[in-house]
Amino acid sequence: MVLLKTILIILLVYYGLKILAKWYGPKLFNYAARKTEQKFKERFGDFTQQQTRQGEDNIGDISVKGKRAKSNTSKEPVGEYIEFEELD
Repeated sequence: MVLLKTILIILLVYYGLKILAKWYGPKLFNYAARKTEQKFKERFGDFTQQQTRQGEDNIGDISVKGKRAKSNTSKEPVGEYIEFEELD
């Protein structure tokens, strides 16, 4: 009888938690998403505002900033040419 009572309690707790998760899960998820969004806005809010201000001035313009790679095309020979012969 004790085993049956224990199994029944476990099933009731399991299904009770399942129903609560179904009702309150989406609300909890939305709350967590909003809090995460607020944290990102606090950390990166200034960065996005600076980017939009710079982007408004040069709409349609393309600018590439970077260093040019130095090419290593010297006329000096790199090594000696060695001719090999096959021996029988």
